[in-house]
This record gives sequence, C-alpha cells and structure tokens, in this order.
Amino acid sequence: MFSFFKKKPPADSDTPAAAPAETPVEPPAPARSLLSPSSWFGGKTAEATPPRLLLPCGAGSPLSMSLVPAAETPVAVPVPPSPPPPAPVEVPPPERGGWLGKLKTGLRKTGNSITAAFVNAQIDDTLYEELEEALLMADTGVKATEYLLEDLRRRVRSNMATEASQVKVLLADAIADLLRPLEKELVIGKHTPTVVMVAGVNGAGKTTSIGKLTKHLSNEGASVLLAAADTFRAAAREQLLVWADRNTVEIVSQEGGDPAAVSFDAVNAGKARGKDVVLVDTAGRLPTQLHLMDELKKIKRVVTRADATAPHELLLVIDGNTGQNALAQVRAFDEALGLTGLVITKLDGTAKGGVLCAIARERPIPVYFIGVGEKLEDLETFKAREFAQALMG
Repeated sequence: MFSFFKKKPPADSDTPAAAPAETPVEPPAPARSLLSPSSWFGGKTAEATPPRLLLPCGAGSPLSMSLVPAAETPVAVPVPPSPPPPAPVEVPPPERGGWLGKLKTGLRKTGNSITAAFVNAQIDDTLYEELEEALLMADTGVKATEYLLEDLRRRVRSNMATEASQVKVLLADAIADLLRPLEKELVIGKHTPTVVMVAGVNGAGKTTSIGKLTKHLSNEGASVLLAAADTFRAAAREQLLVWADRNTVEIVSQEGGDPAAVSFDAVNAGKARGKDVVLVDTAGRLPTQLHLMDELKKIKRVVTRADATAPHELLLVIDGNTGQNALAQVRAFDEALGLTGLVITKLDGTAKGGVLCAIARERPIPVYFIGVGEKLEDLETFKAREFAQALMG
C-alpha cells in the first residue's frame, strides 16, 4: 500500500602481514580502480607488488627456483581516536523544509493579524479581546474562537506564563491540538483500483488539484487513470487532458458525454488495466444548484454499479479564500455525498486561513492536502503542527 499529513573499511591493523607461503602461487593480475581510497584524498596510488618469477620445473629437473620479493619491515602508525558522533538533530527533509517556508509565506496575511496582538502586550483581558477579534477576522468562526480562547486561558494558568511571548507559543499549541483530528493520510491500495471522486464549486481549483494529486500519487509509485466527467464546463475536458499529458497518465473522456457514463467507463477501464487509482473529475457546482447536486449523487450511484465498494474516497476541493463560505460548502456536500476528505487550495496570500479551525470544530472532516501555489509541487499533505507554526510565524 502507498501511504500519505560502508562498511567501515576495516580499521588499519597494527599486526604485520603474514609472510608469503613458500609454495609459489601465481597471483591474479592487479586490478585498477578509479575510485581507490587514495584517489579520494589526492594521495598517490600505492606501488604494485613485483610479481613472482616462476620457472617451469618438473620431477628430476636440474633447475627449480622462484624469485620472491623480500618482506618489508612493518612500521606501526598510530591511529588517532575517532571523535564522538554528534548529537542527533531532528531536521525536516529538504523538500518538507522548503514546503514549510512556502506555507509560512502563504499564511503571512492571516498570521500577521493574530501575532500583532502580542506586540508590547500584557497578559490581561485586553490581550484576550484583541486575540478574539483577530481570530474572528481570520474566519476562525465563533465556536472555534471561543474554544481556543478558553483553552488558551487554561494553558496560561497551568504553565504560569508571565510573558506575552509565552502566550503566543501556547496559542500555537492550542491551534495544533484543535487541528490534529483533521490530520489523516490518504491510503491507496486497499482496493484495486481505489476510486476517488473529486467535487467542488467552480473556481475552487478542482481540476488543477486533480493534476497535482496525480503527480503526488505518481511520485509514490501509484498508477493513475483520470476520468474527465466534468462535461458541463467548457474546456474542462481539455484542461484535464493537459494535466494527463504533463503527468504521462491515461485518461478516459467523451466529448459531450454523460458524466455518469464517463465515470462508469473509467472505473471499468481501471479494473481491466490494473490501475491503482481512478480519479474522477466531476462538474463544479454550487450547493444551492440542486439539479447539479443531484447529478453528483447520480455519478456516485453509477460508480457503485461498476464497483460495489466504490467510490472509496469522496474529496471536496475548497478555496481557502472563501472563509466561512467554505464551511457552508463542507456541510452541504457532506450531507449530499458523505465526504471522506478535503483539499484546501489557494492558501497563499489569504487572510482567512483560520477557516480550518472552524472546520475542525464544527465539521471535522480530514484534510488530506493543502495548496499554496500553482506549481505541481505546491500541493502537500496536511500536518497540524506545521500549519499552526506557520500561522503564528
């Protein structure tokens, strides 16, 4: 299953080498290596040992002799003791470290409004009032804001914090704990293929996220088949074809075809071709467009006919700039389809990143991925601690 938040060169011995045996033996030809240890440090290559000279002789022959080089007198060279190994330091992988920098930059607008409350602040009611306003402005929501402030007061008392800088750290801890239930990895491999339906409103970045998700899965070694079931939006099929070409994966599409029929064919094709994942791109729609929501339900029913256990994942792509409207979308799509995960996009430069706290408090559906840019590598797994640290600068 795929899952997403030398020998030391034997020390130089001081014991002299054993003298060569008396019986002459023809040695193998000396080997040459471009990577000999002496060449690593710019030293000279050791001179080859002169070969033994063997003269043929047989029983009764008057001549029988061999020339053997004299053994050199061994010289003991002191070996300095090895320094103790450095203490282990926990460092994120390079690609994860680069991602964290992007996340901090993307959440700067959200974080600045919150961290500004700690500048020259005293731990009093004024600080909590300013934090309440900043959290609400970041679209954290009333319920999540009340919960965080109550939790923060408790942490301040139990830790006997006396400085505003300490309160800032404690708030980051509180946010991380609130978001931790959303931290879950997308597991591929329990079903072959794993059928993933992807929904979302127009403009949320749904089709682009599918392209990035395809890249992520391919990097993990999964074979992916795309289904262009968004037949309502003009050029949606062509856009998905571009992503399929970039990721060098197969795609099932029908110009002007029925979305449910395309999805049905894609699942059957995925089974026949032994694909690990079938990603179904559905038409974008608003929760208030009931006839389009009904079309989504139809796609889900038809996919189940092709595979009784499918769809195995039903993801909703959300624009992080929409704030509290994102929470309304989560409620509506979850009630209609039964969501299993979320993908939060466009967190770069938004001042409303606190909406994840609102989702965690009111509709704790796992957040599989978050995006902070348009590049393929700008979609990454969600980690609660990373998000909280980026939010607090």
